[in-house]
Amino acid sequence: MALKDVKPTRSELINIKKKIKLSQNGYKILKMKRDGLIMEFFKVLEEAKDSRGALLEKYARAQEMMAIANTIEGSIGVKAAAFSVRENPDITLKSKNIMGVVVPEIESTKVRKGIADRGYGVIGTTPVIDDTAAAFEDLVEAIIKSAEIETTMKRLLDEIESTKRRVNALEFKVIPELSDARDFIKMRLDEMEREELFRLKKIKARSTA
Repeated sequence: MALKDVKPTRSELINIKKKIKLSQNGYKILKMKRDGLIMEFFKVLEEAKDSRGALLEKYARAQEMMAIANTIEGSIGVKAAAFSVRENPDITLKSKNIMGVVVPEIESTKVRKGIADRGYGVIGTTPVIDDTAAAFEDLVEAIIKSAEIETTMKRLLDEIESTKRRVNALEFKVIPELSDARDFIKMRLDEMEREELFRLKKIKARSTA
């Protein structure tokens, strides 16, 4: 706000004082929101660390079981068992609200299956196929959980950055500019009042001369 564009009137002074109060209230609210979001972010960050560790562990386990299954059953036997699966996992994407931020909530079913539900049957396969299938089911569940947490982290971080920019804009630009305008108007009104008082004194002096 350029001071040259400010009208030095009492109505404008009242208007600017209202804007300052609103901006200060908005600043306090946004600052509280930013601090709250940061606390939530660090909570999710801890979950993400655990989730990432579990994901890497289950990935290594699934890779290990795949190597064993290929050795015992052969790649054709493993592929035949994989293609026998009749039901794919069902993924349902919902949402929840964290301090005004909409984050995903992923629900999954039919990821973990019993031996009879995997389609390849018990006869003709060794237990290593069952163990390999279970390892990959564990991995899929870990991937789904990790995806939910990672997306939540990203959305919280985006909102933190957006809120931080708004807080900084109010603190370092909007409120100081409004305060400068308020002070300028008060100074000009005081000057105008002194000038008017001086003018009235001169008129009074002339009338009594």
